[in-house]
Amino acid sequence: MLWVVFAVLTGLAVMSVLWPLARKPLGRSWRDSEADFYQAQVKEIEQDVSRGLLSAQQAEAMKAETARRFIADAGKSPDKRVGADLSPPYSSPWPVRIAALLALIIIPAITLGLYTRIGTPDQPDDPLQARLDAQPQSMDIMAAIAKIEAHLRQAPDDARGYELLAPIYMRLGRFDDASKAYAEILRLEGETATRQAAYGEALVFAAKGEVTSQAQAAFAASSDQPRSRFYLGLAAEQAGDKAKARDIWNQLLADAPADAAFVPLLRQRLAELDGLQQSGEPPNSPSGSNASAANIPQGGAAIAAMPEAERNAAIHTMVDRLAARLAEKGEDLEGWLRLIRAYTVLKEEAKAHAALADARRALAGNQEAVSRIDALAHELGLEG
Repeated sequence: MLWVVFAVLTGLAVMSVLWPLARKPLGRSWRDSEADFYQAQVKEIEQDVSRGLLSAQQAEAMKAETARRFIADAGKSPDKRVGADLSPPYSSPWPVRIAALLALIIIPAITLGLYTRIGTPDQPDDPLQARLDAQPQSMDIMAAIAKIEAHLRQAPDDARGYELLAPIYMRLGRFDDASKAYAEILRLEGETATRQAAYGEALVFAAKGEVTSQAQAAFAASSDQPRSRFYLGLAAEQAGDKAKARDIWNQLLADAPADAAFVPLLRQRLAELDGLQQSGEPPNSPSGSNASAANIPQGGAAIAAMPEAERNAAIHTMVDRLAARLAEKGEDLEGWLRLIRAYTVLKEEAKAHAALADARRALAGNQEAVSRIDALAHELGLEG
């Protein structure tokens, strides 16, 4: 059906150009043209009279002169008239019609031949959902950040710009910039517990896990927030006051819903505080699995507070566990996307390429899923 549409459009395009050339002349005589010219001159004279440029006597004289010229020219033989050597074009339209027919056949044939040679007619179309899903992945996040930053240089009191940038800075690891953005939000929008907690967390990340006095002040101003309470306990632990840290975390654990995402991590920290953590696995954790970044209050702050060696080990453990799960159940598209991204972030390019190949094999029967995998590979530069 699509090829029929292309053929019709091509035909219409060719005919729209060649059809006017193939039409017969209208056949107006020279006398008709001269009469039209005479009438136009008479009309101009009348308009000049109405505008006051000519008197009635002058107008009559000019009309008489125009009529005399018209009659004199009408008496001449056709070949002596001005422009008599210009014959109507295409007195025989058949050559043009033949050319139009050939163009209608040859142009589509050449176009089709070129497309089949250098195009990809056998490539299937991308499903709509895959295109919609791939679109945000292909966005240049750095360009968007640059635009917002440029806007804020011109309008430094636009709180909305800082609200957009602050969480993006956190995800990109630009913690100093994130803390400055949250400080601007507090200045422009006022202090709330949620804003203070986010600001304090950014300060902790910027200080490589140390709960600074400035961060403690922010958490103290938002002590009803689980995130702030966690960091206040961490501050006490870092200050050597384990009893205070234990009290804060025990109270947070008692107040938290049983299914709260940060509960496993909180139990792990309490166990470590009590010296009960010997195997590296938190007690009461399902399947003995370590807490992931998603189990930290507000999506992941406390891993940044761990020593670097522990943090790297925890991250690699989570990634390895995800890879093992996908090796058994490879139909999880979102899992493959996370694994490929994780290897890329960890700069393990060989594993990223291997995961990409494994994902394509596991999801080969799902064209939409493969399209999303391909889009991610393009985004991360893994196509080569």
